[in-house]
Amino acid sequence: MNKKNIFRTLAIAAFAAVAMTSCDKSKSQVDDKEPAAQTASTATKIAYVEVDSIMSQYKFCKDYSLILQKKGQNIQNTLAQKQQALEAAAANFQQKVQQNAYTREQAQSIQMSLQKQSNDLQALNQRLSGEFQTETEKYNNALRDSIQHYLALYNKDKKYTLILSKAGDNILYADKAHDITNEVIAGLNKAYKQVPAEKAATEKKK
Repeated sequence: MNKKNIFRTLAIAAFAAVAMTSCDKSKSQVDDKEPAAQTASTATKIAYVEVDSIMSQYKFCKDYSLILQKKGQNIQNTLAQKQQALEAAAANFQQKVQQNAYTREQAQSIQMSLQKQSNDLQALNQRLSGEFQTETEKYNNALRDSIQHYLALYNKDKKYTLILSKAGDNILYADKAHDITNEVIAGLNKAYKQVPAEKAATEKKK
């Protein structure tokens, strides 16, 4: 499982959701206006933000990506250790059976125990995976909210009609004059309060 790609995909989805929400709000405002008011404004002011730069330079993304990567690695390590222990126990059981070291009742009891351990491991896998997914969604929502909140404040003065998210080639052409990525990242980082867990770890190292 490539956690880095998952985080990037979720972050892009979060930013895209912000852009779509902004578009929907703009559309609603236009639809609510009188026809005369609609024709009064002909200029469309558009800007875009590079999602890859948000991911690599926004401190929020870096902090939470690190937290999620550590959590994902811990889950993988826990499941791998239990899987290895179960496989070793099963191999030992098979060896003892071949050596006729167990009575039929003992063998059946051990086999049932191994099956229970296997079922418990599957349940643990599902539970930990669910917890990780919940944590990832929490991060995704927090990322979307932080960007949406900042852009709402940022756009009070800038008055952009649309602020688009640019990821890869989803926008075929964009004039760099409309690129507000650096401004947005600087503003996001200035407004960002470090993740408590990461802040505590940093202060501990000092």
